[in-house]
Amino acid sequence: MMTADVETVDADDEVADVLTKLSRRKFNGFPVLEDGELVGVVTQRDFVDLFEPSDRTLWIPIGLPPFLETVEYAIDLSWDELDAELDLASAAGKAVREVMTRDVKTLGPDATLDDVLDVLATDDPNVNRIPIVENGELVGIVTREDVVRAIRQERRGSKR
Repeated sequence: MMTADVETVDADDEVADVLTKLSRRKFNGFPVLEDGELVGVVTQRDFVDLFEPSDRTLWIPIGLPPFLETVEYAIDLSWDELDAELDLASAAGKAVREVMTRDVKTLGPDATLDDVLDVLATDDPNVNRIPIVENGELVGIVTREDVVRAIRQERRGSKR
């Protein structure tokens, strides 16, 4: 069920470059590599936290069918346009390593659907993808969408 052709970013890539790359994709995060090893994950939420400190942000989750993932929109309750522009300018040149999530749960390629569900069903709402690592090398990724497809396929197969 994993996607083997994983798009990644490097820990030294600049925030502005990764934001541009992310804006052109249909997903909301990248595994982060350093010297070929997984060192973290960077997501839309990491960037929102960078530009809008959580003490000034109101999160509104939106997840209606047919969407498979809940999308969270952030509304800043206190910023003016100048503050946002200054924060964007000062953060654009930072390395992704400064904003990425480092504590990433991974699984091996032999993990079962139940193993994946155990990771995704934790209390942490930010876990939406699981990097698949073998011998220290990123070999794939499993997303919530992949899990929903696998369950659908399994259920359809059992009804035939």
